[in-house]
Amino acid sequence: MNERLTIPRPDDWHVHLRDEALLAAVLGDTARHFARAIVMPNLRPPVADTAAARAYRERILAALPEGLAFTPLMTAYLTDNTDPDDLVGGYRDGVLTAAKLYPAGATTNSDAGVTDISHIDAVLAAMADAGMPLLVHGEVVDGAIDIFDREAVFIEQVLAPLRARHPALRVVLEHITTAQAVDYVRSADPALLGATITPHHLAINRNAIFQGGIRPHMYCLPVAKREHHRQALVAAACSGDAHFFLGTDSAPHTVDNKESACGCAGIYNSPTALATYLAVFEQAGALDRFEAFASRNGPRFYGLPVNAATVTLERTEPTAADGVRHSAEGDICVFAPPLALHWQVVAA
Repeated sequence: MNERLTIPRPDDWHVHLRDEALLAAVLGDTARHFARAIVMPNLRPPVADTAAARAYRERILAALPEGLAFTPLMTAYLTDNTDPDDLVGGYRDGVLTAAKLYPAGATTNSDAGVTDISHIDAVLAAMADAGMPLLVHGEVVDGAIDIFDREAVFIEQVLAPLRARHPALRVVLEHITTAQAVDYVRSADPALLGATITPHHLAINRNAIFQGGIRPHMYCLPVAKREHHRQALVAAACSGDAHFFLGTDSAPHTVDNKESACGCAGIYNSPTALATYLAVFEQAGALDRFEAFASRNGPRFYGLPVNAATVTLERTEPTAADGVRHSAEGDICVFAPPLALHWQVVAA
């Protein structure tokens, strides 16, 4: 059994850092473990243009704890009124790394998102011409569609036709949760379609949300699915396949906003993400493929260099998940997977 693992420093290709007090509370957890991160733009108000992304990046860098090296990679939130010239200009100037599609009403702070994909067809054409990646929250917003089917329906009704109309568009289907998503992504050219997989979707199935009662800290969107879907995600992540890479979708909410009559969707996993991923890979007998998933496949898709710096992880006695992070807005519960967490960063 491997006891130590040294890999190029990983990146997080999907994270929510929030702003102000929450940003100050959670940024260090990401920056200690990851060299770069794709930062989600669903603030209030959303980060919907290049100027807002530049200002947000400055706030992130100002909040970075001393001694940590970290590069935030900024995204713009697409709306029905996005200016394609501003978007592509921000990408070419190096301010934006990608643009994010939230179907309106699909998840946290998505009310300003796209109401109909046809409204942004010109934007998508401009992005395809520029080589700018589109990041997708892949769920339909339709009360007639079961919440557990919304990803599969989105792929069939929205994503497949979108990609047929814009075959050169580079797309990341984020935080995939279903066997259908795994199969769809695998069928495409990995230079044009990739997918991120979260630690929580690898570690839990939908039973975790209802174990002994309602478990709000296991609730996220897309919601965790049946066990056979989790197994498909594990097989994909642990395969070494270039289509799949690390994206935590770590999404902090204060305890009072999670434990309420209408609790927020999101799991805060940054402190335990690497340990959770490694527990899954070890269980699958795939530690030798973790480097591809965590350190190489993401940079390959985004056309960025693999990080020169390395991180060393060591197998230790199991450690308990850190219970909470404190912020001026309230406590944030840290994801505790139903797995023994043996792996800890010992050198970075």
